Amino acid sequence: MKIAIALLACIGLVTAANFHQTHQVKVADKGFLEIEKFLLEIVYRVEDPLMFEEYIQCGKSFKFEQSKYSYNDEYMTKFFEAFKMNALLPKGEFFGQLVKSHAKQARGLFNMFYYAKDFETFKQNVCWARMHVNEGMFVYALTLAVIHRSDFQGLMLPSIYEIFPQFFFNSKFVFEAEKFDFEMWTKMNMYEKEYLDVYHKGHAHGNQYQYGDYMYMKDWKMWQWWKLMGLGEHWYSENKFILRENMYEFNQDTKWQQIMKDLKVWWMPVDYTRDLDIYNAESKLSYFTEDLGWNSYWYYLNMDYSFFLDGKTFGLKNDRRGELWIYTVHQLLSRYYMERLSHGYGKIPEFSWYHQIEMGYDPQMIYYNGIGYSYRKNYYELESYGNYEMLDKITGFMKRIHNIIDLGYYKTADGHMIDLRKPEAVEYIGNLLQGNVDSMDKMFYQFWYMFAHMYTADVDYHQMEVYPNCMLNFETQMRDPMFYMFYKSIVEVYFKFLDHLPMYTKEQLMMPGVQLKHVNVSDLVTYFDLVDFDVTNLMNDKMIFHEGKFVWDKSLYARQMRLNHKPFSYTYTVDSDKPEKVVVRAFIGPKFDEFGRVISLTENRMNFMEVDEFVYELKAGNNVFTRKSNDFYWTVKDRTTYSELYYYVMMAFDGKHEFPLDISEPHCGFPDRLVLPMGWKKGMPMQMFFMIMPYTAPATHEQFSTFDYTYSCGIGSGSRFIDDLPFGYPFDREIDEYQFFVPNMYFKDVAIYHEDTMEPYYKYKGYTNYGQFDYTFFKDYYTKQSKF
Repeated sequence: MKIAIALLACIGLVTAANFHQTHQVKVADKGFLEIEKFLLEIVYRVEDPLMFEEYIQCGKSFKFEQSKYSYNDEYMTKFFEAFKMNALLPKGEFFGQLVKSHAKQARGLFNMFYYAKDFETFKQNVCWARMHVNEGMFVYALTLAVIHRSDFQGLMLPSIYEIFPQFFFNSKFVFEAEKFDFEMWTKMNMYEKEYLDVYHKGHAHGNQYQYGDYMYMKDWKMWQWWKLMGLGEHWYSENKFILRENMYEFNQDTKWQQIMKDLKVWWMPVDYTRDLDIYNAESKLSYFTEDLGWNSYWYYLNMDYSFFLDGKTFGLKNDRRGELWIYTVHQLLSRYYMERLSHGYGKIPEFSWYHQIEMGYDPQMIYYNGIGYSYRKNYYELESYGNYEMLDKITGFMKRIHNIIDLGYYKTADGHMIDLRKPEAVEYIGNLLQGNVDSMDKMFYQFWYMFAHMYTADVDYHQMEVYPNCMLNFETQMRDPMFYMFYKSIVEVYFKFLDHLPMYTKEQLMMPGVQLKHVNVSDLVTYFDLVDFDVTNLMNDKMIFHEGKFVWDKSLYARQMRLNHKPFSYTYTVDSDKPEKVVVRAFIGPKFDEFGRVISLTENRMNFMEVDEFVYELKAGNNVFTRKSNDFYWTVKDRTTYSELYYYVMMAFDGKHEFPLDISEPHCGFPDRLVLPMGWKKGMPMQMFFMIMPYTAPATHEQFSTFDYTYSCGIGSGSRFIDDLPFGYPFDREIDEYQFFVPNMYFKDVAIYHEDTMEPYYKYKGYTNYGQFDYTFFKDYYTKQSKF
């Protein structure tokens, strides 16, 4: 922590006094809270005019003087020139992170935020941009700056799905939320009862339940829980606490109860975006592909390792940015493939620019300017756009990179030779595939990735006004089935590179003196639970100020069904002939394909997803230790909501309690609840793989060993990873099954069971609170942690 404090202090924005220890939990002082308050307020209802008088006065002008910045470049100059010529992307227009003309302006704005020498300059620029710059571009540049400025450690913005709920919920819900009027709702609630499409006259009789005379539910689907409970599809007042996976950590806290007591809360049931009729077979997976945590994980990965941030300036090379990006894409595809197997679907379909895309997609989303997102019909032909020049550039890149991998080397324009038969060359391949600024020979490779997404959305090179399309923004891409097909073609290049590397020998895989004798895996059970997402930014309500302070007295929440799993654990039994520090890795993968055939390990190695890795001190002799799913290295629980964060900050600002920096989960973690695929009621056969290897610290680990993962992602620190082994080890090379199996490995056949949490309702087993939300829905999950 000393190094982190020194970094903060030397930059001048936050002093070392801003942090102090209370029971090993770091808390913030008033200077830190002022900045956090500013960040939370500046993105409040970002599509609406800025209403905070203090910030309006602060943002009357923009500081363009070079002396105000630690660095100046052409993007900052061009941004200033575009502003003077009234050529910036107008407010209210669609902003695409992967639209070239938009990205150039966003890069200039980000530099203005990032290189500001002091907080006064930063704040003034942010306030000005909030009033004058396109809303999407503003949030994008601000998010990047908050993540990457070293003096902003511990500071956070609300989750992207709370700043822009429109990108994550269907248009029906968005329109309903924007029409919500508290006073009108109160009057209607007094005089009018919601009309339901369910007529029910069942009643309890002793220990038996008598069925009603008539029951009708039109098009009821598993995720439409509100129909089974007899609720309408509009806003309801909520007297209980917010539903969230880790809510029990807050609702029993007297501070939390004090904070939330004056907040009026409403919620509305939310469906996943779909047609009334199933659009195609992929629609069955929409609970997964449209999950907020799933999509925001991809968004934040591409914020942490943005394609236009160079590895040297921002320290991204310390994190092996190229290898990490392509490996994460591979892991996401592996996870998606396992979810497909849960529904009897096979491999991810192949992608071609010259053949039809079988699965269309209708997102049913609406941009905040009122324009709906474009849809793609089934059996769509990409090449029908006719922009053959751009298509030639994209396909030419793919041919070029396949050729250089086959050759095994690459000669750059300046004559430098790069050996592509070395394991460390994966960094070059990853950079090329992401199309980032660290790519070798930028003139050949840098823009291919952006052009590929622009082509799928029918956007030309220099086009400024663009029709909303899911493929143009990272937070919306993974909703579309075509995303997985296209990125599979990218990952196949990565696989091709890995296949040219020599196989691991038995000596390389073995850890002498260590035997992993057994791993006991507890029951793996998935289910669908309910969660509330804060969508207060959609409210079209008057902002209230009292004595100059903003009063946050109302919140809207979207209540949605989502995939989760019950806590599980592994118990390892290991023999070691001496004390030794080791790294333990755990993977999960399929056992059979969609036809019930066993997949060979040689073919299946790329389908495994790494779920955990951790360091452990073995003692001499027998070792028995347990690892719980709650402790997994890469996963996080649900983040604290926007409303709660603001209340916590204001209470701490008024001196009523302290603000711990770890109050919310880091933005970069993979959602813990999505570790396991849905599985089957009878048990879906899967397999797990465990391996123990000696611990070797990364080269940069000691320099940045104070990185605190409880509240920071440590981007650019070089200490995010436990050791220096390649990502995906030992599945990163082709497997010779005669050489592969060693005593420090262990394969385990497992089954994933899925419990239907709505079964008690659609079978009518004694449910008597018809027409009200039933908080006993979570009885089995919450009884150990909280009382209702």
